[in-house]
Amino acid sequence: MNAVIDVQHLKKTFNKETALQDVSFTIQKGEIFGFLGPSGSGKTTTIKILTAQTEKTAGNVLLFGQPAAGMKQSQNRKRFGILTDNSGLYTRLTIEENLLLYSKLYELSVTAVKEALDFVNLYADRKKKISQLSKGMIQRVTLARAIMHKPELLFLDEPTSALDPVNTEHIYNGLRKLNAMGTTIFLTTHDMSEAEILCDRVAFLHKGKIRAIGAPSDLKQEFGTDSMTVELTDGTQEVIQNGAQDAQKLYQWMQANIVTRIHTNEPTLGDIFMQITGSDLV
Repeated sequence: MNAVIDVQHLKKTFNKETALQDVSFTIQKGEIFGFLGPSGSGKTTTIKILTAQTEKTAGNVLLFGQPAAGMKQSQNRKRFGILTDNSGLYTRLTIEENLLLYSKLYELSVTAVKEALDFVNLYADRKKKISQLSKGMIQRVTLARAIMHKPELLFLDEPTSALDPVNTEHIYNGLRKLNAMGTTIFLTTHDMSEAEILCDRVAFLHKGKIRAIGAPSDLKQEFGTDSMTVELTDGTQEVIQNGAQDAQKLYQWMQANIVTRIHTNEPTLGDIFMQITGSDLV
């Protein structure tokens, strides 16, 4: 596999404030990579550096094997798409008119507009003006614009923060299809369930530093325990560990037919984040 993004010892300061300090990670082609952390942890700053919207203070940042600053060039901008909280849409125009304008910049067919609208479940609303839309609908239009040229690399900054559960699931399915076609996805979120559903690997960012990185399943194994909780018919809950003594207890309860439910005490990504950093993802 080839690294689409390679970040080594990245640092970013604003005046006397340090937003990122010694951040390093790589993202391979075809991965969905989650960059997880609370507001103000440096997630959006990282995206802005990767997409050449702001300059790094120190470190090496490569996209497609080239310095990130080169992403300003038109031929490179076509290689990625981006969804941020800054929509940049023309409010007096309709959804469809906005996407048609964008399609001309990328020399795309009208078919690409329809495909993008179907992707975000907005084709039926295509004649509505941007000024008439809810925050969630604007977010979906911006996502349609980001994916309509089928980029090699897609940056998503909190992509479903304003969406209802039905449209969130629709977007998830679309992102999986896009990823299956070869698009690498860099996802920032503070929604741990979203990260578990979508991401191959995640990095925990806290106060400008990466505190842990790995596949969700590997992180759960590393920071979890081997215990299980057994719920009995009298309403009590018993925590048992791996081992012969507790296995015998479970066997006896099963023989007596007094077990109503058994579940592993596997930590969530949110639990792991709190364990590592001592703070919550808010």
